Amino acid sequence: MLLKVKKPIFAESASFFVNKASQYEGKVLIKKDHWVIDAKSLLGILALSLQPGQEIELDFEGEIDEIFVSEIVGAGLFER
Repeated sequence: MLLKVKKPIFAESASFFVNKASQYEGKVLIKKDHWVIDAKSLLGILALSLQPGQEIELDFEGEIDEIFVSEIVGAGLFER
């Protein structure tokens, strides 16, 4: 699933993202350029230095967790 970054993902927003991803039982991977990061890793998210306008791809182990996606989109971090 492709998402576009709406606002910079730094300390507070990265922590929110990781906490929401951690509620999902399966693996959630973020792909950006040549990076593949575990969405449950705060250091990994911070290393991506996500900026507005950039696109990421979310890969879920199993079914896409629509609740997780809705929460991060609803928080204004990303758009579909």
